[in-house]
Amino acid sequence: MAQNFRHSEILAMARESGKVTVEGLAAKFNVTAQTIRRDLAELCDIGQLTRVHGGATIPSGVIALGYEDRRSLASDAKEMMARMVAEQIPDGVSIFMNIGTTTEAVARALLKHRNLMVVTNNLNVANILATSPNCEVIVTGGMLRRSDGALVGEVTAEFIGQFKVDYAIIGSAAVDPDGSLLDYDFREVRVAQAIIKNARKSYLVADNSKFRMAAPVRIASLAELNGFFTDIAPPRTITQLCADNDVFVRTVEHSSQLY
Repeated sequence: MAQNFRHSEILAMARESGKVTVEGLAAKFNVTAQTIRRDLAELCDIGQLTRVHGGATIPSGVIALGYEDRRSLASDAKEMMARMVAEQIPDGVSIFMNIGTTTEAVARALLKHRNLMVVTNNLNVANILATSPNCEVIVTGGMLRRSDGALVGEVTAEFIGQFKVDYAIIGSAAVDPDGSLLDYDFREVRVAQAIIKNARKSYLVADNSKFRMAAPVRIASLAELNGFFTDIAPPRTITQLCADNDVFVRTVEHSSQLY
């Protein structure tokens, strides 16, 4: 029974922060490191976690986390990042917003803005912004991905191509050390690429867990965007890439430009 309780708690902690450590878990549960290693091994054997040096992370690779799991992951950080993004967006502009729990948080942060036009392939974002009388919401066509309310595919990308908007606010499943933005579904990637192409300014919003993720399909390079909002300072390679390509970085940690 105690072991089952630990497993549930370990998974909850991993989903919140992206990673758990043997040392930290041993101290929390007042058990030996060997006991925690056994717990992690069992959770990894059934695919709930992935082992890394010193601990474990939530799984990544070719399979995305469930949408509700992603919604709860780093939720406080997402809300704070969303407020930073909203402060950057003026009233009276047009915006693309793609699929993701982080873009949902940005939608909530934009509810007090006035005279916005938002084009989105995210039914959750559309429902959030529909509550605001000051926002015109345009929902793309496309194939519905029931798992997360996304509209995806060539029809969606072609619809996006009819617009030229002021800002794009996008999320991604992972950020590679070389600055590549990655996702799991090539149909969603095609839409994200169209969004970036047809926006005057593009912003990535992603918490630090995305630096530890992997996904197989490339959207674009961070160097192609205008800004990056995250919770803590990115890895040095990412910071340097942004500096070299005039991409501003803002973090919740410092709440200011890094360079």
